[in-house]
Amino acid sequence: MVERALELDKVFAGYGETVVLEDIQLSLEVGGTLSIIGRNGVGKSTLLATIMGHTQLHGGRVALHGKDISKVATYNRAFAGLGYVPQEREIFPSLSVRENLEVAARPGPWTVKTVFELFPRLSERVTNMGNQLSGGEQQMLAIGRALIGNPTVLLMDEPSEGLAPVIVDELARAVKRLTEAGGLAMILVEQNTRLALEISPRAVVMDRGRIVYDGESKTLRDDPAKLEKLIGVVKA
Repeated sequence: MVERALELDKVFAGYGETVVLEDIQLSLEVGGTLSIIGRNGVGKSTLLATIMGHTQLHGGRVALHGKDISKVATYNRAFAGLGYVPQEREIFPSLSVRENLEVAARPGPWTVKTVFELFPRLSERVTNMGNQLSGGEQQMLAIGRALIGNPTVLLMDEPSEGLAPVIVDELARAVKRLTEAGGLAMILVEQNTRLALEISPRAVVMDRGRIVYDGESKTLRDDPAKLEKLIGVVKA
């Protein structure tokens, strides 16, 4: 029997009385990785926000390792094993790279040392303040800070947005290493469709707050017409 790290069962959620997500049925096995793709405004980021407890749940259930967390406060979801890299990054601008990591550290395999091994660029900026980093370095720090909390499930929202291609490639290699290492379940929301389908073996396509495809990334890579039909406009 496959052990599920995360499960959303018939979830309806949104902001206040406005329902954005409708009838979301989604599960992720321990150590599994999936990418969520789709046009802007279809509910991808709202899905991650719902998992973290930032939205109003109108129906359904969210479970982490079999435990219902639907009514659990956001900070307790983090303690339970959810790691989150928000679209805005939200690093501490007045703390150094090391301090940004240390303030989030919890016991486990991820330490300042292992984060620096994943992102050598950060080790070169260890004493720099958060506001002295480039956009790409801030993104690496945001991912590193989530990892050093030693989550069992990592959620990443648009990690490549606004970054130079060379930095995107560097981030992609790091995320690929995480997927290949196993043990850590990951959900990646990504507007860069090509990147998302390369990184993750499984893809979920959303449209108008619903899941319209859940299957192998390879199927969509090999069938551009199918991908275009599902998404509308394919972003390279």
